[in-house]
Amino acid sequence: MTTTRQPPPGDHPVLTRLRGGLIASAQAYPGEPMRDPRTMCQVAQACATGGAVGIRAQGLADLSLITQQVDLPVIGLWKDGTQGVFITPTLTHAIAVASTGCQIVALDGTRRPRPDGLTLAQTVAELRQARTGALVMADCGSLEDALAAQDAGVDILGTTLAGYTGQRPATQGPDLELVDEIVARAELPVIVEGRVHTPAQAAAAMERGAFAVVVGTAITHPTTITSWFVSAVSGA
Repeated sequence: MTTTRQPPPGDHPVLTRLRGGLIASAQAYPGEPMRDPRTMCQVAQACATGGAVGIRAQGLADLSLITQQVDLPVIGLWKDGTQGVFITPTLTHAIAVASTGCQIVALDGTRRPRPDGLTLAQTVAELRQARTGALVMADCGSLEDALAAQDAGVDILGTTLAGYTGQRPATQGPDLELVDEIVARAELPVIVEGRVHTPAQAAAAMERGAFAVVVGTAITHPTTITSWFVSAVSGA
């Protein structure tokens, strides 16, 4: 089952704004002090001031506030659960995310079973039928995922789940080998995401043909950044 995309994804005005730029992921984990929609919105605003071309965020409250107050394309998702398919795992989640006003809905783009029993292609088709106007980004874990997601009718491919699904080993930085594979075989924009921790790694992803790069932890997660420095100081 496939769906059509109008206009072609590379010509979409939202993608024009994201092309060749840095997308900042503004997310906090449950139980953390920064887990608050107002705080995440302020983080997103700070990233916009620094030159980010887009924001990736999760949770309906965060997305609703960020889309209202930050004048950048927003990639929205809803994490529900911790195992298996939990990034915008069902059609209901996807429609709810789109209803917040975000321009792109990110969802699990792997070939694993989805909690509502729908295939990825069915989820994409039904989301189109809801006429939300949002593009669809597939968070993939392998080349096979990416090609299947392309056939399912998504608009954007992401490397978000590389190293997290058991299909590929987790690399120290971004999985640049996977970026090479997807760029060579797929026809859709490829957004590199996952373990991009330095400006050099972000630049390397762009040099491999990435459409854009998402950076989260290294920019917006002070707990992890602090732990990196603590480890370095303690080991000196």
